[in-house]
Amino acid sequence: MSQWKTICSESDLTPNTGVCALVDGEQVAVFYCGKTKSLFAVSNYDPIGKAYVLSRGIMGSLGDVPVVASPLYKQHFNLQTGECLEEPEHTLKTYPIRNEAGEIQLQAA
Repeated sequence: MSQWKTICSESDLTPNTGVCALVDGEQVAVFYCGKTKSLFAVSNYDPIGKAYVLSRGIMGSLGDVPVVASPLYKQHFNLQTGECLEEPEHTLKTYPIRNEAGEIQLQAA
């Protein structure tokens, strides 16, 4: 059975930016879209730049697709699926995330 794990509070998040959380030994980049109040969680590891930096990337959208642009080489990663739009052979791990009464929670395996 999977459980939800609180990683921060809603007040720790700044709209349209990312933060990094260490969850069970993994770095997770958490993004909060202020306009839609959507939350996204992906691996903080950039597989192209080979560094833990995605939480510092620029959040935006390409069409209707919410993305983060890597701060290293500027590839765009789909925040819903983890797929790299420019190099689809690279994919980020995604995590179920929710806001439960002001607590931001990830689903632990």
